[in-house]
Amino acid sequence: MKNSIAISVQNVSKKYKLYGSPNERFWEALHPFNKTYHREFWALKDISFDVHKGMTFGIIGRNGSGKSTLLQVICSILQPTSGAVTVDGRISALLELGGGFSPEFTGQQNVLMNGRVAGFSKAEMEKRIPLIETFADIGEFFYQPVKTYSTGMFVRLAFAAAINVDPEILIVDEALAVGDAKFQHKCYQKFLEFQEKGKTIIFVTHDAGSIVKHCNQAILLENAAILKSGRPEDVVNCYNELLFTGCISSKKESLSINPVSIESKEEQIPKLNENKLNRFLEGIPAMDNCINRNSYNKNEYRFGNTQAEILDYLIVRGEDYDPITIKSGDSIDIYSKARFYADIQSPIFGFDVKTIDGVVVYASNTTYMNALLEPAEKDDVVNFKLSIKLGLKTGDYFMTLGIAEGLEHTMLVARYGIIHLSVGEKNYFDGIVELDTTFQEISRIKSKFTVCGA
Repeated sequence: MKNSIAISVQNVSKKYKLYGSPNERFWEALHPFNKTYHREFWALKDISFDVHKGMTFGIIGRNGSGKSTLLQVICSILQPTSGAVTVDGRISALLELGGGFSPEFTGQQNVLMNGRVAGFSKAEMEKRIPLIETFADIGEFFYQPVKTYSTGMFVRLAFAAAINVDPEILIVDEALAVGDAKFQHKCYQKFLEFQEKGKTIIFVTHDAGSIVKHCNQAILLENAAILKSGRPEDVVNCYNELLFTGCISSKKESLSINPVSIESKEEQIPKLNENKLNRFLEGIPAMDNCINRNSYNKNEYRFGNTQAEILDYLIVRGEDYDPITIKSGDSIDIYSKARFYADIQSPIFGFDVKTIDGVVVYASNTTYMNALLEPAEKDDVVNFKLSIKLGLKTGDYFMTLGIAEGLEHTMLVARYGIIHLSVGEKNYFDGIVELDTTFQEISRIKSKFTVCGA
């Protein structure tokens, strides 16, 4: 293994034998002619990737995609059916927290035993006991049998024991959101501390935003195989498409169904007294006109089931139409035009605003806003208006527009990052979002001090 690689997974597959009943397992074991009673289930299929030292590597996928099995193979809890895993460094894994704890032992005894099993000497673990006790913050219960713990106390102790052993490689499987809000904040701070120290981290979560925010590279698992690998933003886009549509389209461009303009010749010639907004609302472009907007992002990611299409959008700020830059704190209207290619009973319009590195600043939809939309019929062209006050820090942001249907939020059309919002300086503050704050001095009183002995 090269010195720069912490974990190398090469052609790893894991197969299980599934039986209809315990009797079938028994009959197969004793059958004189080796008759097969089981069916094969592949939990992993030919998985290969390298994790370089100091990298935070994300793994995302739907339930049952093989994430937990892969982590158990990396940690040598399971042996692969084929392939090999090579690890260069000491691992601490946050998988099933407290899986090896004995309910009869005290928290301190379990921590010592857990450390010895992980390969630490008794002296090393005794040095870490005060740190683990402080991090768990469960008071005198640290010296009481674990069977007396609440569920929250148990996971706090287990997390503290796993995170405070100074590993070279940390594996996290949905374990950061444990305990109450204050403890979760402490967990994330420890996670960030590990990143600052250049530790190697494998991070498994269903939270797409966390993958984009924390990881250098990522993979998407589906049906026990790697469906997508590379930049976290690209992997998360594929994951979102998979969640909403059940598959990944071969093309990232929008899937237009040859829309035909239904404008008359008179409608195609704008009247002189029409302004840009009226022309937008009344016109029906024959093809995607979003690409002609000043704020259009050509690197958008599109998908959907082709039952609707976003034909155009227009940003309006007062009398300014299609602006290139928007000042922090400005209120804007975003008009969007959609055409439906099927009857849609319960359309839902949604949007989000993300930072340049993919962190969601704000997201909502018409369901959340209690703005229920009327059913749409095939060939309807509908104009929507979204009004926002952009209380954002100066910088670049990207906006997604999408239309879904029903309680399942079946995605009809999604255009991730279609609008590039360039926010200029106007209001001064630190952070990402401006909160509506006011400050005033209420009163002032001069204090009178009596000097002793005077």
